[in-house]
Amino acid sequence: MFNITFGLGLTTAVAVISFFISSLEFNKETLNLSPLIIAILIGAIIGNIFKIPDSFKIGVIFSLKKILRLAIVLLGFRLTFQNVIDVGIAGLIVDAVMLIGTFILGVWVSIKIFKLDRSMGYLLASGSSICGASAVLATAPVVKAPMHHAAVAVATVTIFGTLSMFMYPVVYKAGLLLDFNDTHYGIFTGATVHEVAQVVAAGFAVSEDAGNTATIAKLTRVMMLAPLLLVLSFYIAKKNTLHGGGVALRDIPIPYFVFGFIAVVGLNSLGIVPQNFVENINLIDTFLLTIAMAAMGIETNLKKIKGVGMKPIYVSLIMFLFLFFGGIFVVKLTHFFLD
Repeated sequence: MFNITFGLGLTTAVAVISFFISSLEFNKETLNLSPLIIAILIGAIIGNIFKIPDSFKIGVIFSLKKILRLAIVLLGFRLTFQNVIDVGIAGLIVDAVMLIGTFILGVWVSIKIFKLDRSMGYLLASGSSICGASAVLATAPVVKAPMHHAAVAVATVTIFGTLSMFMYPVVYKAGLLLDFNDTHYGIFTGATVHEVAQVVAAGFAVSEDAGNTATIAKLTRVMMLAPLLLVLSFYIAKKNTLHGGGVALRDIPIPYFVFGFIAVVGLNSLGIVPQNFVENINLIDTFLLTIAMAAMGIETNLKKIKGVGMKPIYVSLIMFLFLFFGGIFVVKLTHFFLD
């Protein structure tokens, strides 16, 4: 426990500093970096410049694994099953098609075209198809990815998610999204932009209706993280199994924290938890995610990141283009049949 305290104290301190930096006017007006991204940057600087004592290692790993899983469970307080109903069948179809299409494309391009490590492909695909850095963090333990792979995936999500956040409102207001109305734009944004915060910014930059629709569509997409991780766990076990008669339960690296996530969504859906309590939990959850990001940064070897090269950027660019142009097509096609 004493050793855990040292490392946990370090990652917590980085999280506190990251929250402070993210709150500065300079950051808000220019870079607009979230505390999660700042934490991974600070952590990477610390981990690569200084030699972290062995007495800190246990606490850092504790932050990266145990704290992370708790944070993923608490993400459920950001969602309700009513969100799925509110977004409607059109939003649900667009979310599902874009998630599945982006994930499959990302994995295929990563492995078949750019010959990247399989775990890197899964991380890049989950980050772009679901909910950015949170999805990368949740997927990493399931696919047993090294930390420098997760760090690279988070970086690419940040780059293209930020680009989307600024580009989408400009493109829509310029009338370049065919004959989209605010509702169409909201579904399109929620189904294709990477992070929740980026979706909120891109949605409300157009109108309140677009912002509300985009947020609900995005939260519904985030909810799909749980079934994706379960399917991915089963697929990996089946692929790695040596006995052809099927897959035994012990072969499946089941991410049990996903069931906690679903349970929390269910609890939040009942409406029995006071709203102010939920808001405080969400703030705590963001802080816990920031601690996990700090640990990821500390455990990230920048030399290994450099060795990965530009290929993850190219993969993420292809997924970004698919999300944008594919999203327009799927939204139009869905509303053509349903309207």
